[in-house]
Amino acid sequence: MPLKLKGKFYGTAIRPAMLYGTECWAVKHQHVHKMGVAEMRMLRWMCGHTRNDKIRNEDIQGKVGVAEIEGKMRENRLRWFGHVQRKHTDALIIRCDYGTEVQGQRVRGRPRKTLE
Repeated sequence: MPLKLKGKFYGTAIRPAMLYGTECWAVKHQHVHKMGVAEMRMLRWMCGHTRNDKIRNEDIQGKVGVAEIEGKMRENRLRWFGHVQRKHTDALIIRCDYGTEVQGQRVRGRPRKTLE
């Protein structure tokens, strides 16, 4: 099967399953890194290469025809943010009030566990 066709299948079936729910995550660097590693392992496997072949990630992504997963995660988050911004003021997600500011200064040490 040609690599471009494998890339199309990957983009329509596998990647959406990987990215499901990422728009609502509090994304940290480690999340992005782990998602990138998992994606590259799958792409290398699709191409029939191993890490010992020492082929750059960009070259493999170019062969298959997919973009970086980090950019796709960012797109999903921005799309979700746009939906939230357009909601009416009575919607539950708007009433959560993301823009709350806390008065006072932070104390030293581990942050306290709160319900918020």
